[in-house]
Amino acid sequence: MAGTQERQADLGWSLGTLLRGYLKLSTEALDGLPGGTRGFQVLSVAASNSCGNQAQIAESTGLDRTVLTYLIDDLEKAGLVTRTPDPHDRRSRRVTLTDVGTERLRQLTARMNQVEERLLAGLPAGDAAALREIVVRAAHSLDADPEEVCSTVDEVAAEVSA
Repeated sequence: MAGTQERQADLGWSLGTLLRGYLKLSTEALDGLPGGTRGFQVLSVAASNSCGNQAQIAESTGLDRTVLTYLIDDLEKAGLVTRTPDPHDRRSRRVTLTDVGTERLRQLTARMNQVEERLLAGLPAGDAAALREIVVRAAHSLDADPEEVCSTVDEVAAEVSA
């Protein structure tokens, strides 16, 4: 069994601990939203207008298309989103927020900001901001170009040790 010092240096353990805390707090914050964190992701992506149709939303969120279809069905039944034909591809459906969905997303975003604050409360504000930035950059690098992952990990390690 790993000692405390070894465990503190283990990135996997640290990320797992943060993830468990994030999931617990976000589950509470998103109570009642169809799909919980997945539903929040879909609402956020739909609001950003960066991914208009279901296939793009599935790719952006990493959700299986079938799972996404059922999730959007539930969000639509809750009055949070609508599906309309895509004017550029009639086989495709665009997902847009309703007025109710926009207001609900605003409320949920405020709650999720509180979740992040609670999760990172043990860090000085500058460190919490740096961690957010580094994690976002590392995540984007995985999506952008898998070959850049190693250099990003090296950059992150250098910043963390500095």
